[in-house]
Amino acid sequence: MSHYQTPDSKKEEFRRYLEKSGAIESLTSVLVGLYEEPDRPIESTEYIKKYLGAATASSARGSSAASLAETEKLRKENEELKSKVIELN
Repeated sequence: MSHYQTPDSKKEEFRRYLEKSGAIESLTSVLVGLYEEPDRPIESTEYIKKYLGAATASSARGSSAASLAETEKLRKENEELKSKVIELN
């Protein structure tokens, strides 16, 4: 016999999950910020994405390119430092 959940109990379980994970607090904070914004943006979803940290495709590509550039810079610096250590020994 399987355990049957009523729609209300499923909703309550989901609400507890959102509360426990911090999603309700985050969403509430963002929505209050949007409500208090003196110059409300035309695209409210963009505001929400921005403050929840959702990456758009272009920003993700930009941050990925920046990460690759930083990685390459650190690799070169690492090689230079390794060479200096060898010279000092």
